Amino acid sequence: MKQILIVDDDIYIGNMLEEVLTKEGYLVLRAYSGTEALLVLTSAAPDLVLLDLMLPGLSGEEVLPRIREFPVIVLSAKADLDSKVNLLLEGASDYVTKPFEMKELLARITAALRKRQPGAGGVLSFEGLRLDTLTHVVSLPAQDAPEKISGEIRLTRTEFAILKMLMLHPAQIIAKSTLLERISEDTPDCTEHSLKTHISNLRKKLRDIGGREYIEAVWASGFV
Repeated sequence: MKQILIVDDDIYIGNMLEEVLTKEGYLVLRAYSGTEALLVLTSAAPDLVLLDLMLPGLSGEEVLPRIREFPVIVLSAKADLDSKVNLLLEGASDYVTKPFEMKELLARITAALRKRQPGAGGVLSFEGLRLDTLTHVVSLPAQDAPEKISGEIRLTRTEFAILKMLMLHPAQIIAKSTLLERISEDTPDCTEHSLKTHISNLRKKLRDIGGREYIEAVWASGFV
């Protein structure tokens, strides 16, 4: 189930968005200021962020450059072309002017999420590792000849789901509860008790081909 973070201090708009998105089958997180949004993102890994610009504390313009791991759709009453262009250049995936039609916003959300998903045979990369999302194989290209492979391993279904989640959100601490929730569609049999074993096995496999640790446990927080 996809998760969307709504960042808007307008209670009415936020509640309306949450109600509609929940009916559409999305999980919803809320933040009411730019500062709170960044705090939420330290422990959550949404698939998409809906970001208002006029926020208390840090503005949407200040928050946007700090969100690099997730697609961001800006929701704003600013309709001038320069504002739209600047925000898209700053990293926004899309820009929707308030007031908006909910049907149009839902379509833009679907499009942004579709772009984010690796396609058949897509490859994720992180610090030299390459994860093939079709074959579930992790490989490490040779440093002196990138076209050649120096190591290769095949992952179990659960190991693949865990690594894909971490590679989609590089350098971000993912809480254990969030990790379990987000991989549940791909591997519903993974439990809080077995998660530690799966990650331990995955870390060993990656260490065997890379000679170093690629997954770090952050005490009382999660994994990165």
